Amino acid sequence: MAYKTEDDYDYLFKVVLIGDSGVGKSNLLSRFTRNEFSLESKSTIGVEFATKTLNVDDKVIKAQIWDTAGQERYRAITSAYYRGAVGALLVYDVTRHVTFENVERWLKELRDHTDPNIVVMLIANKSDLRHLVAVSSEDGKSFAEKESLYFMQTSALESSNVETAFTEVLTQIHRIVSKKAVETGGEDGSSSAVPSKGEKINIKDDVSALKRIGCCSNLN
Repeated sequence: MAYKTEDDYDYLFKVVLIGDSGVGKSNLLSRFTRNEFSLESKSTIGVEFATKTLNVDDKVIKAQIWDTAGQERYRAITSAYYRGAVGALLVYDVTRHVTFENVERWLKELRDHTDPNIVVMLIANKSDLRHLVAVSSEDGKSFAEKESLYFMQTSALESSNVETAFTEVLTQIHRIVSKKAVETGGEDGSSSAVPSKGEKINIKDDVSALKRIGCCSNLN
């Protein structure tokens, strides 16, 4: 039996991080991929991405996670940024209500550039700053329920729920792909079911049945 190398994987899924500048997208990415956190992290210029490989349902999943600047002046990159994305983490800062107010605009932009039913998780970040909370968890969950999104509270600083959030998104994407593989007779992971690098997966038919608001929320 052949041994797997670092470049061997069953699926490659592109996931994008979106939300206002300063909500903690870059620290969520670095915490998940490198288990690092920086109190002095600067605003992302343009686009950065990192990868992480993990096992989901006995399959090797390589996640390619893209992080972009939230500032308006970098918004011209949107089409290339969103192309091929099958999952998204939509992030706001629980201590800054304006970042929550802008979530609806970010979601519209996401849906304008991708399949409107890709797997999306609403992230209430910086949950460690409990004494500064400006957006209640109930408001976050209510919006997520209205828009059929997953919801989770995270803290990149405390490493709370970060891995769980990413893993849940990747797991749901994989289950959709696996379901399609079975339906098309490719349950052995044959070529028709495995997306090539950058290939967009059509998941609109199945994702609605998988979304269960509250399935993975964690209220501290």
